[in-house]
Amino acid sequence: MSLVVLDRVGLSHGVRTLFAGVDLRIGVTDRIGLVGPNGSGKSTLLRMIAGEVGTETGTIRTSRGMRVGYLPQDVPLGGGKGLLEFVMESVPGRGELTREIETTEEELASASTASAGETEMLALAERLARLHERAATFSMHFSEHEALRILAGLGFPAADRDRDLGELSGGWRMRALLAALLFQRPDLLLLDEPTNHLDMPSVAWFAAFLRAWNGAFLLVCHDREFLNEQIDRIVSFEVEGVRQYTGDFESYVAQRAEEEVILENKARNLERAKEKAELFIDRFRAQATKARAVQSKVKALGRMEDVQTYRKRKTIRFRFPPCDRAGEEVIRVQGLRKAYGSHVVFDGIDLAVRRGERIGMIGPNGSGKTTLLRILAGELAADAGEVGLGHRVTASYYAQHHAETLHPDRTAFQEVAAHDPSGSRTRVQTILGAFLFSGDDVEKLTRVLSGGERSRLALARILVAPGNLLLMDEPTNHLDLDSSDALAEALATYDGTLVFVSHNRSFVRRLATRTWDVEGGRVETYPGTLDEYLAWKLAERDPSAAPKRGGAAARAKDRDKDRKREEAEKRAERSRALRPLKVEVDRLEKEIAEVEASQKARSAELADPEIYAASGRGGPLLAQYQEEADRLSSLLAAWEKAVAKLEEAEALFEE
Repeated sequence: MSLVVLDRVGLSHGVRTLFAGVDLRIGVTDRIGLVGPNGSGKSTLLRMIAGEVGTETGTIRTSRGMRVGYLPQDVPLGGGKGLLEFVMESVPGRGELTREIETTEEELASASTASAGETEMLALAERLARLHERAATFSMHFSEHEALRILAGLGFPAADRDRDLGELSGGWRMRALLAALLFQRPDLLLLDEPTNHLDMPSVAWFAAFLRAWNGAFLLVCHDREFLNEQIDRIVSFEVEGVRQYTGDFESYVAQRAEEEVILENKARNLERAKEKAELFIDRFRAQATKARAVQSKVKALGRMEDVQTYRKRKTIRFRFPPCDRAGEEVIRVQGLRKAYGSHVVFDGIDLAVRRGERIGMIGPNGSGKTTLLRILAGELAADAGEVGLGHRVTASYYAQHHAETLHPDRTAFQEVAAHDPSGSRTRVQTILGAFLFSGDDVEKLTRVLSGGERSRLALARILVAPGNLLLMDEPTNHLDLDSSDALAEALATYDGTLVFVSHNRSFVRRLATRTWDVEGGRVETYPGTLDEYLAWKLAERDPSAAPKRGGAAARAKDRDKDRKREEAEKRAERSRALRPLKVEVDRLEKEIAEVEASQKARSAELADPEIYAASGRGGPLLAQYQEEADRLSSLLAAWEKAVAKLEEAEALFEE
């Protein structure tokens, strides 16, 4: 059964086509990941399924009574409600039922005061009883305990249960909306970058929750590891159009690599076949005996279509230049204290960072990771203690809210050039080009750039003069998967010192040589692995959400095995069907070549007048020549039929 069916759906923005001819079926338990570069249409497709954007072409059909939960990247939530109240009342119909109970109770009280008739009182009482039965059903299926469990898993402290939504930051409002969607248990979840504002422990809890989810969901996420855990199908926005693949993200990458090889080989083989046909045509065009064969080759050449080779999409590609060698100790922190009013973030923190280390800071949101990074970068003053950089250390800082650090009235070119006043225009344009700013893009004002473009511009600005100490706060936010991978690849070769905050597990796992656990006013080096840290935090927040064996990853591996087995069976079937046809074509071509060689030799002999005058061999030779000409004609006719049969069989297998 399909919850949603997309039939030839397309949409354009002005002259630019986002996608066209998209066919997609979403089943009741499908776990689908949407991947592609920023701006390719992933979020727009989610909005179309959610009913917020109409289709330009094609249709979207949904099953009757289906409930959809949609989490956008921007959360349009206002205040006026407590956190727990918002989550509890988010279940469709619950708020109306509560108000109806209150109204009925007021009517019953008024009727009692006015000494209404027994019939009216009985009707109101029966109506109130039915309403309370419905409320009991709601409480059984959507309990307060479950709402509090979800809120705790997403990082809300128990004291926040009655806190007004208007007091929360944008990131915490996003968590509140996510909590409400998970509590509602809709038939289909549409999740657009749900991990963007979650800290790492919350990501781990959310991952465990989704693994146990029995419904369907579509997921946009830049965390490769999160995708691999959750999905068993990929819808990919490629340069050549929207494509679909079975398996997790790693399986998709492998299949795309196979496609590249297959398409390139197919294009190469087709080019060779065309060249062979053209040589045959040019060689025998003037020979009457080859007229039918030449005509057959001309027709075959006309039927040969161009193979569309694999087209790679553009992504950022850069390397950090070698940096100046710093002293052995890059950062020294002693007795650090920082407080905001009565709230003490740190008190008495001692830290040291040595040259070449790559330190990943992890911990719950609000624990002080960004505050510490800003203090190290000199963007924020400490209340007490000492923070010092080592000998010949020059630092660069990438802020989480990079949009606030970009000058709104500068162009992309001016923003990068301002950080490299002595650099040439060519150098600045080269750096911008590495971050996908080319042509008119370099003259765009920073205030009109998308979130992904601003992230790339902030990274380009750092590349101009990265120094030998990089301090980075959530650098993968707003980057697509390819760009996140490219950034990790570049940072892995950076020969300076790196201190970074990230909730992206694959990013931390790939780069961090040491982990700082920031929580409760302390900063400690976590002694175990990242997986052990996450398991510890998950059990601390919600023991019932501990990861279980199997789940989406296991299903994805099973499906990948099934896919590979089916592909092997299809290749074997194709080989069995085509082999005898190819053998027959090869046999005929070999015989034709032998007869043509013999005819060429006899033709040379028949051109010698002495054959007729002296030896008397002219008559027999001429008879043999005509006999072989007839045989050649029969062979060519048989070859044409064999080639047509082979091409027809190949076309069927291609379909």
